[in-house]
Amino acid sequence: MKRRTAREKAFQALFQMNNNEMDTDEAIQHVVEDPVVDHFLHDLVHGVIEHRMELDGWISDHLDNWSFDRLPYVEKTVLRMAAYEMKHNEEVPNQVAINEAVELAKIFGEEDSGKFVNGVLSKML
Repeated sequence: MKRRTAREKAFQALFQMNNNEMDTDEAIQHVVEDPVVDHFLHDLVHGVIEHRMELDGWISDHLDNWSFDRLPYVEKTVLRMAAYEMKHNEEVPNQVAINEAVELAKIFGEEDSGKFVNGVLSKML
Protein backbone atom coordinates (compact mmCIF):
# COMPACT_ATOMS: atom_id res chain seq x y z
CA MET A 1 0.00 0.00 0.00
CA LYS A 2 1.33 3.45 -0.86
CA ARG A 3 1.84 5.82 2.05
CA ARG A 4 -0.73 8.29 0.72
CA THR A 5 -3.33 5.53 0.68
CA ALA A 6 -2.22 4.40 4.14
CA ARG A 7 -2.71 7.94 5.43
CA GLU A 8 -6.22 8.09 3.96
CA LYS A 9 -7.08 4.75 5.57
CA ALA A 10 -5.54 5.88 8.87
CA PHE A 11 -7.67 9.03 8.76
CA GLN A 12 -10.79 6.96 8.12
CA ALA A 13 -9.96 4.55 10.95
CA LEU A 14 -9.28 7.36 13.44
CA PHE A 15 -12.41 9.21 12.36
CA GLN A 16 -14.51 6.06 12.83
CA MET A 17 -13.06 5.51 16.28
CA ASN A 18 -14.32 8.94 17.26
CA ASN A 19 -17.86 8.18 16.06
CA ASN A 20 -18.21 4.52 17.04
CA GLU A 21 -17.21 2.27 19.89
CA MET A 22 -14.32 0.49 18.14
CA ASP A 23 -10.90 -0.54 19.25
CA THR A 24 -7.91 0.39 17.13
CA ASP A 25 -7.42 -2.90 15.28
CA GLU A 26 -11.15 -3.23 14.59
CA ALA A 27 -11.22 0.28 13.08
CA ILE A 28 -8.22 -0.51 10.88
CA GLN A 29 -9.76 -3.77 9.67
CA HIS A 30 -12.97 -1.93 8.88
CA VAL A 31 -11.23 0.43 6.41
CA VAL A 32 -8.85 -1.99 4.66
CA GLU A 33 -9.88 -4.53 2.08
CA ASP A 34 -7.07 -7.02 2.62
CA PRO A 35 -6.65 -8.86 5.91
CA VAL A 36 -2.94 -7.98 5.91
CA VAL A 37 -2.36 -4.64 7.60
CA ASP A 38 0.20 -2.22 6.24
CA HIS A 39 2.93 -1.46 8.81
CA PHE A 40 2.88 2.30 8.12
CA LEU A 41 -0.92 2.41 8.52
CA HIS A 42 -0.80 0.35 11.71
CA ASP A 43 1.97 2.49 13.22
CA LEU A 44 0.22 5.74 12.33
CA VAL A 45 -3.14 4.79 13.84
CA HIS A 46 -1.70 3.20 16.98
CA GLY A 47 0.83 6.02 17.38
CA VAL A 48 -1.81 8.75 17.19
CA ILE A 49 -3.93 6.94 19.78
CA GLU A 50 -0.98 6.24 22.07
CA HIS A 51 0.40 9.81 21.95
CA ARG A 52 -2.90 11.65 21.67
CA MET A 53 -2.56 13.78 24.80
CA GLU A 54 0.98 14.83 23.91
CA LEU A 55 -0.01 15.63 20.32
CA ASP A 56 -3.09 17.60 21.39
CA GLY A 57 -0.95 19.72 23.70
CA TRP A 58 1.64 20.37 21.02
CA ILE A 59 -1.04 21.35 18.51
CA SER A 60 -2.82 23.55 21.06
CA ASP A 61 0.41 25.45 21.70
CA HIS A 62 0.43 26.50 18.04
CA LEU A 63 -3.19 27.56 17.56
CA ASP A 64 -3.87 31.28 17.25
CA ASN A 65 -7.35 32.45 18.24
CA TRP A 66 -8.63 28.86 18.40
CA SER A 67 -9.06 26.39 21.19
CA PHE A 68 -8.29 22.79 20.36
CA ASP A 69 -11.71 21.69 21.63
CA ARG A 70 -13.47 23.91 19.09
CA LEU A 71 -11.68 22.46 16.07
CA PRO A 72 -13.76 20.33 13.70
CA TYR A 73 -12.90 16.66 14.02
CA VAL A 74 -11.53 16.44 10.47
CA GLU A 75 -8.91 19.07 11.26
CA LYS A 76 -8.14 17.54 14.66
CA THR A 77 -7.54 14.15 13.11
CA VAL A 78 -5.37 15.46 10.27
CA LEU A 79 -3.33 17.64 12.65
CA ARG A 80 -2.82 14.72 15.06
CA MET A 81 -1.63 12.47 12.25
CA ALA A 82 0.84 15.03 10.90
CA ALA A 83 2.06 15.95 14.38
CA TYR A 84 2.68 12.27 15.11
CA GLU A 85 4.67 11.87 11.90
CA MET A 86 6.68 15.03 12.59
CA LYS A 87 7.50 14.07 16.16
CA HIS A 88 7.71 10.27 16.13
CA ASN A 89 8.47 9.06 12.59
CA GLU A 90 12.03 9.83 11.54
CA GLU A 91 11.51 8.23 8.11
CA VAL A 92 9.08 10.96 7.03
CA PRO A 93 10.49 14.46 6.43
CA ASN A 94 8.46 17.15 8.17
CA GLN A 95 7.60 18.88 4.91
CA VAL A 96 6.21 15.63 3.49
CA ALA A 97 4.05 15.15 6.61
CA ILE A 98 2.74 18.71 6.21
CA ASN A 99 2.04 18.36 2.48
CA GLU A 100 0.23 15.06 2.99
CA ALA A 101 -1.83 16.55 5.83
CA VAL A 102 -2.86 19.49 3.64
CA GLU A 103 -3.98 17.07 0.93
CA LEU A 104 -6.02 15.04 3.44
CA ALA A 105 -7.63 18.23 4.75
CA LYS A 106 -8.59 19.20 1.20
CA ILE A 107 -10.14 15.77 0.58
CA PHE A 108 -12.04 15.34 3.84
CA GLY A 109 -12.45 18.87 5.17
CA GLU A 110 -14.08 22.14 4.24
CA GLU A 111 -12.90 24.58 1.57
CA ASP A 112 -10.31 26.32 3.79
CA SER A 113 -9.22 23.26 5.78
CA GLY A 114 -6.02 22.80 3.81
CA LYS A 115 -4.91 26.38 4.42
CA PHE A 116 -5.72 26.12 8.12
CA VAL A 117 -3.83 22.84 8.54
CA ASN A 118 -0.85 24.20 6.61
CA GLY A 119 -0.73 27.30 8.82
CA VAL A 120 -0.83 25.38 12.08
CA LEU A 121 1.71 22.75 11.03
CA SER A 122 4.09 25.34 9.60
CA LYS A 123 4.23 26.99 13.04
CA MET A 124 5.11 23.61 14.55
CA LEU A 125 8.33 23.25 12.52
